[in-house]
Amino acid sequence: MHGAIAVVGMLTLLVILLVAVIIWQWYEYQGGHKPTVCQSLTCNQGEDATLIDSDPVTEAKLTKNIPAQAGPRCRLRDLGVTPGVLPCGPNNAITDVGVLVGHTTLITGDGALVPGTGPVRTGVTVVIPHAGDVWNQRVSAGCFTLNGNGSVTGLDWILESGLLEGPLALTNTHSVGDVYSGLIRWMIGKHPDIGVNDDTYVPTVAECDDSPLNDIRGFHVTPAHVIAALESASGGPVAEGGVGAGTGMTCYDFKGGIGTSSRVVEIGGKLYTVGVLVNCNQGTRDQLKMLGVPVGLELLEEELATEHNEGSIVIIVATDAPLCSRQLSRVAKRAAMGLARTGATANNASGDFVIAFSNGRMVPRSEDEDVRSLPELNDAAISPIFHATVEATEEAILNSMCMADTVVGRDGNVSPALPLDQVRDLLRPSSAL
Repeated sequence: MHGAIAVVGMLTLLVILLVAVIIWQWYEYQGGHKPTVCQSLTCNQGEDATLIDSDPVTEAKLTKNIPAQAGPRCRLRDLGVTPGVLPCGPNNAITDVGVLVGHTTLITGDGALVPGTGPVRTGVTVVIPHAGDVWNQRVSAGCFTLNGNGSVTGLDWILESGLLEGPLALTNTHSVGDVYSGLIRWMIGKHPDIGVNDDTYVPTVAECDDSPLNDIRGFHVTPAHVIAALESASGGPVAEGGVGAGTGMTCYDFKGGIGTSSRVVEIGGKLYTVGVLVNCNQGTRDQLKMLGVPVGLELLEEELATEHNEGSIVIIVATDAPLCSRQLSRVAKRAAMGLARTGATANNASGDFVIAFSNGRMVPRSEDEDVRSLPELNDAAISPIFHATVEATEEAILNSMCMADTVVGRDGNVSPALPLDQVRDLLRPSSAL
């Protein structure tokens, strides 16, 4: 009798424990995969328009694995480094050319991947070529594909027409369609005759794969997020690192993302600016070089990204120098040299795309003139623009890593921040400091 009572007691206890475990797991699931609760923040002077899960428990989980050595973030020059020999613009950013930049950043959820639900570490970044009417005052444009494992919509039309007819957008691989739709919706809102009594619009959208950190199958970037980034786009300082399209990007097995830089050159007694913006998701740790120093080899013992595909990089080059499409395609090729300075070798699975445009050579949409006279820099004078492009591209890539914080994404995958104190020590013996 006593034995039977003991067995019943043990079974009851096991049932209670089982129910407790089920309840605990349910609460854990709700905490890590709750629906996104978004709040919109105003974008101004380098702040990005952010849509982020504001739950403090989730935020605590996201930051718990940040390495202590990562330290506060700063741009490359703030380490005491002077990269290159050419002067930079007032913001050392692509906005020095007169373009506008906006971001929408999406961060929500934590824990194991639930495809279509989260966790979410992604976003969209937009570049508007000038502050005027980008539809009717088109900019001259060119492009270059270093390694084509990826896609940029609208490149065929850039190559054919030599023009960029609207904003450029950067996002993750599976969100290209929604971003494309968002650009069209925004442009139609500005120009209601598009597709009615006016031409149709072919957007330019470039992608990188953020699936090691992000639920890329969830289509979390919507047309509304694109429009928010466009409406908040501004000049001045640009938010860098893990923002916008760069939220889920990893570069040389450190956290990467958005970076920017600029250079000023004198040609024929006039000053011209070259600005570069990048979305960095390329390379392996051993490849990383910073101003010629093999920093990656020295940091092989530091935490590597939990998971990193061979990745990609998108490079946008803007200038106010009056360059035609042919010349801009030549400029785009020089950006690949700046990329190579950081150690990249255009790996097989890397999509490496460059788009270059000039808002110093606009082409009106009007058909009133049969013959046009447009300004164009003499080829014999273009080399300083090439030099500026190489330097600005290199620094933009390094800025993206210097400014990026550690991110913990899906399945607890970590993309660690570049340890800036160690980088400063590694660069100190070189002539860079």
